Amino acid sequence: MQQIPKNMFEPASVDANEAEKISKPSLSFWKDVGLRFRENKLAMFGVVLLALLVFMAIFGPMMTPYDYKTNDLMNTNQPPSSEHWFGTDDLGRDVFTRTWEGARISLFIGLSAALIDLFIGVIWGSISGYRGGRTDEAMMRFADILYGVPYLLLVILLMVVLEQGLGTMILAMTITGWINMARIVRGQVLQLKNQEYVMAAQTLGADTKRILFKHLIPNSMGPILVTMTLTIPSAIFTEAFLSYLGLGVPAPLASWGTMASDGLPALEYYPWRLFFPATFICLTILAFNVIGDGLRDALDPKLRK
Repeated sequence: MQQIPKNMFEPASVDANEAEKISKPSLSFWKDVGLRFRENKLAMFGVVLLALLVFMAIFGPMMTPYDYKTNDLMNTNQPPSSEHWFGTDDLGRDVFTRTWEGARISLFIGLSAALIDLFIGVIWGSISGYRGGRTDEAMMRFADILYGVPYLLLVILLMVVLEQGLGTMILAMTITGWINMARIVRGQVLQLKNQEYVMAAQTLGADTKRILFKHLIPNSMGPILVTMTLTIPSAIFTEAFLSYLGLGVPAPLASWGTMASDGLPALEYYPWRLFFPATFICLTILAFNVIGDGLRDALDPKLRK
């Protein structure tokens, strides 16, 4: 075997001034998450798409001279044109105006349901996981019993007993919707409560409230944010499903679900009445799902470089 001559090797130069140099700038956890999230092109597409939908929900109804609830029986079922951009429905109402008015209702229901689920689920799950023992057993068995109640049956009962409206629909969605969030938060707290910084806080005399809101919940924000972004499209889809069953918001309010329900019987002859609300339901769910996937990837420590 041929030996490599020694003159081909050169000693590496060592510069004492370069020894302490940091090759990569130091980043905080959330700044690193933000940078990696922005590198995800699909997630950024979801952000842009969602921003456009929110913009149109705010300003869309102002772009036409028509009111979403005013009937015009002389212009029923008109196809899309320069006068009515998305056409009209069976009562002559402008579908473009009703679509973006419906976006307000659907997004409001989705965000409200997600925020209520977030609040109840985080409090319930963090207390259950931190206390442990009998408290944890009692709280989670109550959640399991509530989760075992058929969702659709519960919604129908609430709609029958209470007055049909936005408040009743949000209540129906959140009465069991917080359980998934509570389970995720409980699992995170069970992992974190035995960490050294939590034990140090306990030794220094910190009470339960301070430990939960200062240490445990902030360090569980990754899974919480991901779960919340996936809860919003689920709530929007649930609203559309309930509206399709006739349990949606009462007339003359418009939501994407009620518009899709009204447009389905006319699909063969007036397809635009179903096409537009159904398309925006799909786009909104897509936007939230890709944002949730992007957050999950950005918050995953295994993917950090």
